[in-house]
Amino acid sequence: MTFSAFRRVAAVAALALAATGPVQAGTCEGKVVGVRPLAQYDHARGNGFLAVRAGPGSKYAQIGELYLGDWAGVWARAGNWYQVTCVSGQCVTPLWGEPTPDGWVYGKYLAIDGICDHLR
Repeated sequence: MTFSAFRRVAAVAALALAATGPVQAGTCEGKVVGVRPLAQYDHARGNGFLAVRAGPGSKYAQIGELYLGDWAGVWARAGNWYQVTCVSGQCVTPLWGEPTPDGWVYGKYLAIDGICDHLR
C-alpha cells in the first residue's frame, strides 16, 4: 500500500469515527474558511470552492475541490501550502473531481486545529 493510499484509508476511518465536526484528539485537521458559499459555486470562475492541487503551488494542476465548512486531515506543510485529505463535508461528494480529494491547498483558507506539531 502506498503512503497516499494509507492516508486515504486513514481519512475514511476518521470520517467513520467523526462523521462531521471538529477535530478529534491526536489529529491535525483544517476547516475550510474564507471561500464563497456553495450557493455561489461556479467552477469556471473559481467561485465557491478551494482548489486541491497536485503539488504545493498554483502552477500545479487542480485535482479536486473543498468547500466552505469542509474538514480535511492535514499531513504536511510547504510554505503557505498544506497537504490535505478531505475528511467530511461536501468534499466527500464534490461538484467537480474525485471524492475525498488528497492534495495541496493554499493555507489562507484553512483554520488549522488539533495536534499539528509536524507542521512547524
